[in-house]
Amino acid sequence: MIPNHSFAADEHSNKPDKPEEACGVFGIYAPGEDVAKLTYFGLYALQHRGQESAGIATFEGEKVHLHKDMGLVSQVFNESSLGHLPGNLAVGHTRYSTTGSSRVVNAQPVVVQTRLGSLALAHNGNLVNTKELREELLSRKCEFVSTTDSEAIAVAIGSEVDNGKDWLEAAISAFGMCQGAFSLTIATPQGVMGVRDPHGVRPLVIGILPTTPVRYVLASETCGLDIIGAEFLRDVEPGELVWITEEGMASFHWSQQQKRKLCIFEMIYFARPDSQMEGESLYSYRLRIGRLLAAESPADADIVIGVPDSGIPAAIGFSQASGIPYAEGLIKNRYVGRTFIQPTQTMRESGIRMKLNPLKDVLEGKRVIIIDDSIVRGTTSRKIVKALRDAGATAVHMRISSPPVTHPCFYGIDTDNQDQLIAATKSVAEIGAQIGVDSLAFLSWDGMLRATNEDPLSFCSACFTGDYPIDVPEVVKRSKLILEKAGT
Repeated sequence: MIPNHSFAADEHSNKPDKPEEACGVFGIYAPGEDVAKLTYFGLYALQHRGQESAGIATFEGEKVHLHKDMGLVSQVFNESSLGHLPGNLAVGHTRYSTTGSSRVVNAQPVVVQTRLGSLALAHNGNLVNTKELREELLSRKCEFVSTTDSEAIAVAIGSEVDNGKDWLEAAISAFGMCQGAFSLTIATPQGVMGVRDPHGVRPLVIGILPTTPVRYVLASETCGLDIIGAEFLRDVEPGELVWITEEGMASFHWSQQQKRKLCIFEMIYFARPDSQMEGESLYSYRLRIGRLLAAESPADADIVIGVPDSGIPAAIGFSQASGIPYAEGLIKNRYVGRTFIQPTQTMRESGIRMKLNPLKDVLEGKRVIIIDDSIVRGTTSRKIVKALRDAGATAVHMRISSPPVTHPCFYGIDTDNQDQLIAATKSVAEIGAQIGVDSLAFLSWDGMLRATNEDPLSFCSACFTGDYPIDVPEVVKRSKLILEKAGT
């Protein structure tokens, strides 16, 4: 059954007050292994990247097997359904929708038929030229069953195959028609591809299974490799296609326009803290930005707490640098997923107790510094601050381990239209007054990038600056850049 979303009087009231990641992808070529089960566990580790739907496609010779549905990975699959997914190779996907509505027809992997057999594709990211690409493919008499940009990529590859190209030539030709962010895992009867767009906006890594012969795994993050005992080999590079077959892994640089622009929010928030990026765990980066935040925006307080789970590493870093003790002041119920049962009015008025509950004996009589990774609309921040004060905190200073989010994303993060982003319409002081804190400060843009210890120009930070590295068509821009359109 598809959940009915019509209950919300305010379409924003039930959305998480965070940027929402688009998807997690996984791919494996491992004849002789239970590829469906390995893919299941890989997706299980990538569940944080999307909780709306999940799917796995396996290939048994020329025959494709597909199972996908709405829900969490553990809800969509069981031993029986995995047992009906035999094969030597697989791709998997866990989804949070950024294009296409929340319906099972839009769940992935996308499967299309071609003259060379079936193709299964899993996509993380967002195209900015979906409308033009669909129109071009419709002019070729191609057919669509969903509304996603991901299906458009798959259909484009299929169209090129049907025009006489082999899998590699068709894929490279189709990618040249795509503008935007895309990290892909693609399965064919012949092998598995891993692909990143020329800017590498979304991550994709390669791992090795300790088997003889060596077998290869693809995942959005290294945590998807760790869970199945695969060793991290390297990132798929921006503008690269890796082609994994019985002969091993071959690499093709399909674009000569490579200029890395990894989404900085992967570092701050999206990716799991135990995932590796730039040669270290993201926990280490988040500690560093917490320390930097303490240096940039100190406050006089008794304890430092973090908003679980994503604010905790930066809170520990802030505590280390400031000398103010770290404490757990909010406990998260980690078993609360998306619920479509509406709380009572009394429950709604009491705030966010379903997901976060304050520890009164830790907070009572204390001046508190609370660390979070971002503020999008401010609705959750306001409820958290009220809960801390209700628990007896005498002062609440909020520190954010990223700059103010002022612009929407077009590359695979589900951010609101610009007028829904609190920092686009209010100053830091005004935001602080609205959420009810004694003081509020954000990490500087320069500090955020400097703390990566990488070239600051190799990251996309458009949500903080409005400087979009991939050209966004005006009609698409206008759909979200409401303030610019209004001339304010």
